[in-house]
Amino acid sequence: MILFGVGSLLIVAYLVYVYNKGITLKNYVNEAFSVMDVYLKKRWDLVPNLVNIVKGYATYETATLIDVIQNRQSAYMNKSISEKLTDNMKIGDDIAAVLAIAEAYPDLKASQNYITLMQQLTEIENDIAYSRKYYNATVRELNMFVAVFPTNILCHLFRFKPGKMFEIDSAERLLVKIDLSEK
Repeated sequence: MILFGVGSLLIVAYLVYVYNKGITLKNYVNEAFSVMDVYLKKRWDLVPNLVNIVKGYATYETATLIDVIQNRQSAYMNKSISEKLTDNMKIGDDIAAVLAIAEAYPDLKASQNYITLMQQLTEIENDIAYSRKYYNATVRELNMFVAVFPTNILCHLFRFKPGKMFEIDSAERLLVKIDLSEK
């Protein structure tokens, strides 16, 4: 009888442990995303300023700039985490397109407004990189907890789901070519 009581107590203690650990990991993921979300929002808000400065110099590339603005039209705060991650991957592509246009305009690259925005963008991109690293580490820990036996069975019962990693898209994975030859 005592053995049954001790066994039952151990099972209940393990259930409580798994539930509390799952909640803790889920909260770490939410907290990590909240930190990263601040930087993503800053970048989201910086893009129109960058586009407007480039637009003033680059009159022939308006179609590209209009695409960038349209990709950013929807309200950021109303998006789900998954939508924010996906849209911010697109914003990275948009920023690359705007920077490519800017390369063709030496006067633009010398503009103090452009230089200031580029410095802000660099700082924000660094902050995003660090926060993405932390976010992905917390998601990895949650995902491992949800996937390994025997906690995977209890996580399924408690409805704990794996988190979504913030990954780079295939275009960012390509090797950047640097041409140092004079033209």
